[in-house]
Amino acid sequence: MRSKVFLVVLALSLVPGMASLSRAAEPIKLTYANYFPPTHPVAVMAGQYCEEVKKRTNGGIDIAYHPGGTLATGPKVFNAVVQGVADMGLSATPYNRGRFPVTEILDLPHGFPDAWVSGQVQNDFYNKFKPKEWDDVHVLYFHSCGPFLLNTLKKPVKTLEDLKGLKIRGQAGIADTIKALGGTPIPLEQVDVYESLRRGVIDGVFGPFEVLKGWKFGELTKYTTVSWRVGVGAVFYVVMNKDKWNALPPDLKKTVTDVTTEYKDKFFLMWNQTDIDGRDFLKSQGGQVIPLSDAEANRWVKAVQPVLADYKKGMISKGFSGADVDTQIKYIQERIEYWRKVEKERNIPTPY
Repeated sequence: MRSKVFLVVLALSLVPGMASLSRAAEPIKLTYANYFPPTHPVAVMAGQYCEEVKKRTNGGIDIAYHPGGTLATGPKVFNAVVQGVADMGLSATPYNRGRFPVTEILDLPHGFPDAWVSGQVQNDFYNKFKPKEWDDVHVLYFHSCGPFLLNTLKKPVKTLEDLKGLKIRGQAGIADTIKALGGTPIPLEQVDVYESLRRGVIDGVFGPFEVLKGWKFGELTKYTTVSWRVGVGAVFYVVMNKDKWNALPPDLKKTVTDVTTEYKDKFFLMWNQTDIDGRDFLKSQGGQVIPLSDAEANRWVKAVQPVLADYKKGMISKGFSGADVDTQIKYIQERIEYWRKVEKERNIPTPY
Protein backbone atom coordinates (compact mmCIF):
# COMPACT_ATOMS: atom_id res chain seq x y z
CA MET A 1 0.00 0.00 0.00
CA ARG A 2 2.82 2.37 0.93
CA SER A 3 4.51 1.74 -2.40
CA LYS A 4 1.34 2.65 -4.28
CA VAL A 5 0.97 5.89 -2.33
CA PHE A 6 4.60 6.71 -3.00
CA LEU A 7 4.13 6.18 -6.74
CA VAL A 8 1.05 8.40 -6.81
CA VAL A 9 2.87 11.19 -4.94
CA LEU A 10 5.87 10.83 -7.24
CA ALA A 11 3.70 11.02 -10.34
CA LEU A 12 1.94 14.14 -9.09
CA SER A 13 5.23 15.80 -8.24
CA LEU A 14 6.44 15.25 -11.79
CA VAL A 15 3.41 16.90 -13.43
CA PRO A 16 4.77 20.52 -13.34
CA GLY A 17 8.11 19.33 -14.68
CA MET A 18 6.43 17.30 -17.38
CA ALA A 19 4.35 20.32 -18.38
CA SER A 20 7.50 22.41 -18.63
CA LEU A 21 9.22 19.76 -20.75
CA SER A 22 6.18 19.56 -23.01
CA ARG A 23 6.11 23.35 -23.28
CA ALA A 24 9.80 23.46 -24.17
CA ALA A 25 9.31 20.73 -26.78
CA GLU A 26 6.29 22.50 -28.28
CA PRO A 27 6.73 26.24 -27.68
CA ILE A 28 3.89 28.68 -28.04
CA LYS A 29 4.69 30.52 -31.26
CA LEU A 30 3.74 34.19 -31.52
CA THR A 31 4.34 36.93 -34.08
CA TYR A 32 5.29 40.55 -33.35
CA ALA A 33 4.72 43.39 -35.83
CA ASN A 34 6.77 46.61 -35.63
CA TYR A 35 6.92 49.30 -38.32
CA PHE A 36 10.25 50.81 -37.21
CA PRO A 37 13.19 50.00 -39.53
CA PRO A 38 15.30 47.08 -38.27
CA THR A 39 18.32 49.20 -37.33
CA HIS A 40 16.35 51.81 -35.38
CA PRO A 41 16.91 51.59 -31.58
CA VAL A 42 13.18 51.00 -31.04
CA ALA A 43 13.24 48.02 -33.40
CA VAL A 44 16.47 46.68 -31.90
CA MET A 45 15.16 46.86 -28.33
CA ALA A 46 11.85 45.28 -29.29
CA GLY A 47 13.83 42.41 -30.80
CA GLN A 48 15.80 42.06 -27.57
CA TYR A 49 12.50 41.93 -25.69
CA CYS A 50 11.38 38.98 -27.82
CA GLU A 51 14.64 37.15 -27.14
CA GLU A 52 14.36 37.82 -23.41
CA VAL A 53 10.83 36.41 -23.30
CA LYS A 54 12.07 33.25 -25.01
CA LYS A 55 15.02 32.99 -22.61
CA ARG A 56 13.01 33.60 -19.44
CA THR A 57 10.28 31.13 -20.45
CA ASN A 58 12.92 28.48 -21.22
CA GLY A 59 11.72 28.40 -24.81
CA GLY A 60 8.08 28.17 -23.77
CA ILE A 61 7.28 31.24 -25.89
CA ASP A 62 8.97 31.77 -29.23
CA ILE A 63 8.23 35.16 -30.83
CA ALA A 64 8.81 35.59 -34.56
CA TYR A 65 9.74 39.26 -34.81
CA HIS A 66 8.86 41.33 -37.91
CA PRO A 67 10.30 44.87 -37.87
CA GLY A 68 10.23 47.33 -40.78
CA GLY A 69 6.49 46.98 -41.43
CA THR A 70 6.97 43.57 -43.04
CA LEU A 71 3.99 42.05 -41.23
CA ALA A 72 1.94 45.23 -40.76
CA THR A 73 2.63 48.90 -41.45
CA GLY A 74 2.15 51.53 -38.74
CA PRO A 75 -1.50 52.35 -39.55
CA LYS A 76 -2.41 48.65 -39.77
CA VAL A 77 -0.72 47.27 -36.65
CA PHE A 78 -3.61 47.65 -34.22
CA ASN A 79 -6.20 45.97 -36.43
CA ALA A 80 -3.66 43.29 -37.33
CA VAL A 81 -3.35 42.42 -33.62
CA VAL A 82 -7.11 42.51 -33.04
CA GLN A 83 -7.72 40.22 -36.03
CA GLY A 84 -4.88 37.85 -35.20
CA VAL A 85 -2.78 38.66 -38.27
CA ALA A 86 -0.11 39.55 -35.71
CA ASP A 87 -0.16 38.29 -32.14
CA MET A 88 1.71 41.32 -30.79
CA GLY A 89 2.36 44.76 -32.21
CA LEU A 90 4.01 48.12 -31.69
CA SER A 91 2.69 51.31 -33.28
CA ALA A 92 1.53 54.84 -32.48
CA THR A 93 -1.96 56.26 -31.91
CA PRO A 94 -1.60 59.20 -34.38
CA TYR A 95 -1.70 56.67 -37.23
CA ASN A 96 -5.37 55.97 -36.47
CA ARG A 97 -7.00 59.24 -35.54
CA GLY A 98 -10.38 58.76 -33.91
CA ARG A 99 -9.69 55.14 -32.94
CA PHE A 100 -8.36 56.12 -29.50
CA PRO A 101 -10.29 59.30 -28.62
CA VAL A 102 -9.60 59.28 -24.88
CA THR A 103 -5.93 58.40 -25.23
CA GLU A 104 -5.48 61.08 -27.91
CA ILE A 105 -5.54 63.63 -25.10
CA LEU A 106 -1.91 62.58 -24.54
CA ASP A 107 -1.02 63.74 -28.07
CA LEU A 108 -1.93 67.32 -27.16
CA PRO A 109 0.57 70.10 -26.32
CA HIS A 110 0.77 69.64 -22.55
CA GLY A 111 4.43 70.60 -22.26
CA PHE A 112 5.99 67.14 -21.90
CA PRO A 113 9.66 67.83 -21.11
CA ASP A 114 11.14 64.58 -22.46
CA ALA A 115 10.40 60.97 -23.36
CA TRP A 116 11.10 59.50 -19.93
CA VAL A 117 8.51 61.72 -18.30
CA SER A 118 6.02 61.24 -21.16
CA GLY A 119 6.23 57.45 -20.94
CA GLN A 120 5.62 57.45 -17.20
CA VAL A 121 2.62 59.77 -17.57
CA GLN A 122 1.10 57.71 -20.39
CA ASN A 123 1.14 54.51 -18.36
CA ASP A 124 -0.18 56.31 -15.28
CA PHE A 125 -3.01 57.72 -17.39
CA TYR A 126 -3.99 54.32 -18.77
CA ASN A 127 -3.85 52.62 -15.39
CA LYS A 128 -6.03 55.30 -13.81
CA PHE A 129 -8.67 55.83 -16.50
CA LYS A 130 -8.59 52.47 -18.40
CA PRO A 131 -10.13 53.81 -21.65
CA LYS A 132 -12.49 51.26 -23.18
CA GLU A 133 -10.93 51.84 -26.60
CA TRP A 134 -8.21 49.36 -25.59
CA ASP A 135 -10.60 46.59 -24.53
CA ASP A 136 -10.13 44.65 -27.79
CA VAL A 137 -6.49 43.88 -26.93
CA HIS A 138 -4.29 43.09 -23.97
CA VAL A 139 -2.22 46.19 -23.30
CA LEU A 140 1.39 45.43 -22.42
CA TYR A 141 2.62 49.01 -22.02
CA PHE A 142 2.88 52.47 -23.51
CA HIS A 143 5.99 54.48 -24.27
CA SER A 144 6.75 57.82 -25.85
CA CYS A 145 9.26 59.57 -28.01
CA GLY A 146 10.56 62.94 -26.83
CA PRO A 147 8.61 66.18 -27.31
CA PHE A 148 8.10 67.19 -30.92
CA LEU A 149 10.38 69.93 -32.21
CA LEU A 150 10.35 71.86 -35.47
CA ASN A 151 12.97 70.50 -37.87
CA THR A 152 13.30 72.50 -41.10
CA LEU A 153 15.19 72.17 -44.37
CA LYS A 154 16.15 75.68 -45.39
CA LYS A 155 14.49 78.25 -43.17
CA PRO A 156 15.47 78.74 -39.52
CA VAL A 157 12.40 79.26 -37.35
CA LYS A 158 12.95 81.60 -34.41
CA THR A 159 9.45 83.08 -34.12
CA LEU A 160 5.88 82.13 -34.92
CA GLU A 161 6.03 84.44 -37.91
CA ASP A 162 8.89 82.38 -39.39
CA LEU A 163 6.69 79.28 -39.40
CA LYS A 164 3.80 80.74 -41.39
CA GLY A 165 3.27 79.02 -44.72
CA LEU A 166 5.80 76.24 -44.15
CA LYS A 167 4.63 72.73 -45.07
CA ILE A 168 5.40 70.54 -42.05
CA ARG A 169 4.83 66.80 -41.73
CA GLY A 170 2.36 66.04 -38.96
CA GLN A 171 -0.53 63.62 -38.44
CA ALA A 172 -3.73 63.45 -36.42
CA GLY A 173 -3.88 65.74 -33.37
CA ILE A 174 -0.25 66.70 -33.91
CA ALA A 175 -1.35 68.35 -37.17
CA ASP A 176 -3.68 70.55 -35.13
CA THR A 177 -0.71 71.85 -33.15
CA ILE A 178 1.21 72.66 -36.32
CA LYS A 179 -1.78 74.55 -37.68
CA ALA A 180 -2.19 76.47 -34.41
CA LEU A 181 1.44 77.55 -34.64
CA GLY A 182 0.91 78.86 -38.16
CA GLY A 183 2.32 76.03 -40.27
CA THR A 184 0.59 73.86 -42.87
CA PRO A 185 0.40 70.22 -41.70
CA ILE A 186 1.09 67.52 -44.28
CA PRO A 187 0.05 63.97 -43.23
CA LEU A 188 2.62 61.38 -44.27
CA GLU A 189 3.62 57.97 -43.01
CA GLN A 190 7.01 58.08 -41.33
CA VAL A 191 8.53 55.87 -44.03
CA ASP A 192 7.66 58.49 -46.68
CA VAL A 193 9.09 61.53 -44.89
CA TYR A 194 12.77 61.23 -45.90
CA GLU A 195 12.02 61.20 -49.62
CA SER A 196 9.50 64.03 -49.23
CA LEU A 197 12.15 66.11 -47.50
CA ARG A 198 14.74 65.25 -50.11
CA ARG A 199 12.45 66.29 -52.94
CA GLY A 200 11.32 69.45 -51.15
CA VAL A 201 7.69 68.34 -51.07
CA ILE A 202 7.65 69.43 -47.42
CA ASP A 203 9.68 72.14 -45.69
CA GLY A 204 10.21 70.25 -42.49
CA VAL A 205 8.95 67.74 -39.98
CA PHE A 206 7.47 68.14 -36.52
CA GLY A 207 9.20 65.44 -34.51
CA PRO A 208 11.66 64.77 -31.67
CA PHE A 209 15.44 65.00 -31.92
CA GLU A 210 15.35 61.21 -32.32
CA VAL A 211 14.11 61.33 -35.93
CA LEU A 212 17.22 63.21 -37.02
CA LYS A 213 19.38 60.13 -36.56
CA GLY A 214 16.96 57.23 -36.17
CA TRP A 215 15.18 58.09 -39.44
CA LYS A 216 18.15 60.00 -40.91
CA PHE A 217 16.19 63.23 -41.38
CA GLY A 218 19.19 65.11 -39.98
CA GLU A 219 21.04 64.34 -43.22
CA LEU A 220 18.65 66.78 -44.90
CA THR A 221 17.27 69.21 -42.32
CA LYS A 222 19.50 72.08 -41.24
CA TYR A 223 17.64 73.62 -38.29
CA THR A 224 15.85 72.39 -35.18
CA THR A 225 13.81 74.83 -33.14
CA VAL A 226 13.72 73.64 -29.53
CA SER A 227 10.03 74.11 -28.86
CA TRP A 228 9.50 71.50 -26.13
CA ARG A 229 7.46 73.98 -24.11
CA VAL A 230 4.50 73.07 -26.34
CA GLY A 231 5.47 69.50 -25.47
CA VAL A 232 3.59 67.26 -27.92
CA GLY A 233 4.62 63.62 -27.59
CA ALA A 234 3.19 60.72 -29.60
CA VAL A 235 1.71 57.74 -27.75
CA PHE A 236 3.37 54.46 -28.73
CA TYR A 237 1.73 51.23 -27.64
CA VAL A 238 2.69 47.58 -27.38
CA VAL A 239 -0.34 45.30 -27.37
CA MET A 240 -1.18 41.61 -27.66
CA ASN A 241 -4.09 39.75 -29.19
CA LYS A 242 -6.54 39.20 -26.35
CA ASP A 243 -7.32 35.56 -27.14
CA LYS A 244 -3.63 34.70 -27.38
CA TRP A 245 -2.98 36.39 -24.04
CA ASN A 246 -5.89 34.64 -22.33
CA ALA A 247 -4.70 31.28 -23.65
CA LEU A 248 -1.27 31.59 -22.03
CA PRO A 249 -0.70 29.47 -18.90
CA PRO A 250 -0.50 31.56 -15.68
CA ASP A 251 3.24 31.01 -15.22
CA LEU A 252 4.00 32.25 -18.72
CA LYS A 253 1.72 35.26 -18.25
CA LYS A 254 3.69 36.17 -15.15
CA THR A 255 7.02 35.87 -16.95
CA VAL A 256 5.82 37.97 -19.88
CA THR A 257 4.52 40.60 -17.44
CA ASP A 258 7.84 40.66 -15.58
CA VAL A 259 9.89 41.05 -18.76
CA THR A 260 7.47 43.69 -20.03
CA THR A 261 7.83 45.74 -16.85
CA GLU A 262 11.61 45.66 -17.16
CA TYR A 263 11.60 46.61 -20.84
CA LYS A 264 9.08 49.39 -20.33
CA ASP A 265 11.64 51.18 -18.16
CA LYS A 266 14.40 50.40 -20.66
CA PHE A 267 12.33 51.96 -23.43
CA PHE A 268 11.86 55.18 -21.45
CA LEU A 269 15.62 55.53 -20.96
CA MET A 270 16.34 54.55 -24.55
CA TRP A 271 14.03 57.24 -25.92
CA ASN A 272 15.82 59.94 -23.94
CA GLN A 273 19.15 58.68 -25.26
CA THR A 274 17.90 58.67 -28.87
CA ASP A 275 17.02 62.35 -28.48
CA ILE A 276 20.52 63.10 -27.20
CA ASP A 277 21.99 61.12 -30.10
CA GLY A 278 19.71 62.85 -32.61
CA ARG A 279 20.69 66.29 -31.37
CA ASP A 280 24.38 65.42 -31.61
CA PHE A 281 23.88 63.91 -35.07
CA LEU A 282 22.31 67.12 -36.37
CA LYS A 283 25.27 69.12 -35.10
CA SER A 284 27.72 66.65 -36.65
CA GLN A 285 26.01 67.25 -40.01
CA GLY A 286 26.49 71.01 -39.65
CA GLY A 287 22.92 71.60 -38.47
CA GLN A 288 21.91 74.27 -35.97
CA VAL A 289 19.86 73.98 -32.78
CA ILE A 290 17.76 77.10 -32.20
CA PRO A 291 16.52 77.72 -28.65
CA LEU A 292 13.44 79.87 -28.11
CA SER A 293 13.63 82.79 -25.73
CA ASP A 294 11.31 82.57 -22.72
CA ALA A 295 9.14 85.33 -24.18
CA GLU A 296 8.85 83.57 -27.55
CA ALA A 297 8.22 80.18 -25.92
CA ASN A 298 5.33 81.73 -23.99
CA ARG A 299 3.87 82.94 -27.31
CA TRP A 300 3.99 79.38 -28.65
CA VAL A 301 2.33 78.00 -25.52
CA LYS A 302 -0.45 80.59 -25.81
CA ALA A 303 -0.90 79.85 -29.52
CA VAL A 304 -1.64 76.15 -28.93
CA GLN A 305 -4.22 76.57 -26.17
CA PRO A 306 -7.12 76.42 -28.68
CA VAL A 307 -5.96 72.88 -29.55
CA LEU A 308 -6.82 71.77 -26.02
CA ALA A 309 -10.13 73.63 -26.12
CA ASP A 310 -11.07 72.08 -29.48
CA TYR A 311 -10.26 68.61 -28.19
CA LYS A 312 -12.63 69.15 -25.28
CA LYS A 313 -15.40 70.36 -27.60
CA GLY A 314 -14.87 67.36 -29.83
CA MET A 315 -15.11 64.94 -26.92
CA ILE A 316 -18.32 66.57 -25.68
CA SER A 317 -19.81 66.22 -29.18
CA LYS A 318 -19.03 62.48 -28.99
CA GLY A 319 -20.94 62.14 -25.73
CA PHE A 320 -18.05 62.39 -23.30
CA SER A 321 -18.15 64.62 -20.26
CA GLY A 322 -16.36 67.97 -20.37
CA ALA A 323 -15.70 67.62 -16.65
CA ASP A 324 -13.95 64.30 -17.29
CA VAL A 325 -11.70 65.95 -19.89
CA ASP A 326 -10.81 68.69 -17.40
CA THR A 327 -10.01 66.05 -14.78
CA GLN A 328 -7.78 64.19 -17.22
CA ILE A 329 -5.88 67.33 -18.25
CA LYS A 330 -5.33 68.24 -14.62
CA TYR A 331 -4.12 64.71 -13.89
CA ILE A 332 -1.66 64.82 -16.80
CA GLN A 333 -0.20 68.11 -15.57
CA GLU A 334 0.17 66.76 -12.05
CA ARG A 335 1.94 63.62 -13.27
CA ILE A 336 4.27 65.66 -15.50
CA GLU A 337 5.35 67.69 -12.49
CA TYR A 338 5.72 64.58 -10.34
CA TRP A 339 7.82 62.59 -12.82
CA ARG A 340 9.93 65.60 -13.76
CA LYS A 341 10.87 65.88 -10.10
CA VAL A 342 11.65 62.15 -9.87
CA GLU A 343 13.75 62.37 -13.04
CA LYS A 344 15.88 65.12 -11.55
CA GLU A 345 16.28 63.23 -8.27
CA ARG A 346 17.49 60.16 -10.16
CA ASN A 347 19.81 62.20 -12.42
CA ILE A 348 18.35 60.59 -15.52
CA PRO A 349 20.08 61.90 -18.68
CA THR A 350 17.85 64.22 -20.69
CA PRO A 351 18.51 66.33 -23.81
CA TYR A 352 16.91 69.45 -22.31
